[in-house]
Amino acid sequence: MKKIKTITLEWNGDELILIDQRLLPTKKEYMTCKTYEDVFVGIKDMVVRGAPAIGATAAFGYYLGMKDFEGNFNSDEAKEYSKEVFEKLASSRPTAVNLFWALKRMERVFLQNSSDENILEILEQEAYNVAEEDIEINKSIGKYGSEVLSDGDTVLTHCNAGALATVDFGTALGVIRGAIEAGKNIKVYADETRPYLQGARLTAWELMEDGIDVTLITDNMAGWVMKQGKINAVVVGADRIAANGDAANKIGTYSVAILAQKHGIPFYIAAPTSTIDIETPTGEEIPIEERSIREITHIGNKQIAPDNIKCFNPAFDVTPWNFITGIITEKGILRPPYRINIEKLFNE
Repeated sequence: MKKIKTITLEWNGDELILIDQRLLPTKKEYMTCKTYEDVFVGIKDMVVRGAPAIGATAAFGYYLGMKDFEGNFNSDEAKEYSKEVFEKLASSRPTAVNLFWALKRMERVFLQNSSDENILEILEQEAYNVAEEDIEINKSIGKYGSEVLSDGDTVLTHCNAGALATVDFGTALGVIRGAIEAGKNIKVYADETRPYLQGARLTAWELMEDGIDVTLITDNMAGWVMKQGKINAVVVGADRIAANGDAANKIGTYSVAILAQKHGIPFYIAAPTSTIDIETPTGEEIPIEERSIREITHIGNKQIAPDNIKCFNPAFDVTPWNFITGIITEKGILRPPYRINIEKLFNE
């Protein structure tokens, strides 16, 4: 029986326990997932969020689904059931490519080992591997990313790409943690990240928990803060990176990238190679999730907009490759031309 416990999730061998990120930072409560349907709800309703965390959660969800199958695993019926579990979990959120990457990995292991009498143990081990590897990947991202930051730098980040968005350590915040572990004095400005406020609720909380100097600003302050010379670099995460280097991240990232370029500030994406989708040619083909208008019309249970107002609520936007200074991965830092260098990376 494999066990894992981090700030984001806990696997105890029978259940997946997720910290409910919708309630942070004022409440620390948990959701227990006993079935793959529970995992579907946890991902869809954003109990868990962040591309790498979603991927690891989905891997355990796939295992929970197959554990409930009654019958011969080496049968067409089992393969059809596996497809149902896969498709259900895959439908939870469309933009984060790590979700599909993890599910395909789990499905591949099942199909290759369905005749093995220990198939459930093999699937549990694979889900555990996905989670453990994510932690090591994030630490490698932090190590490479620390090289782009200098002692005394102040970093602007958008949304939450920290331990809560991964299994542990984080991608964008992993770069900050990596630089600090290397002995550098790093400060952070965190965008609040409307409308879901992941920066205000999660990034600020995470960094304060670690004792990292963080200042919270509203999204529309970023340009002015840059103009005042307070920002040395921007580091954000990504939910999907196209083959040409275009990157989808939380809505508002595109605006930050434009501002960074205008002010001559380097703009970095920090993400594992599993976030790079070589089957998606450009950002134009990345599906953009649209979420409930209530996220705009309400803050918590407090209504802030008129009844029946029309709203548009895309959860992500796409930053074109030519606004991105570098893509920090666990295998090193990719630089333009991204299409060529991404192809080289995947052909190594």
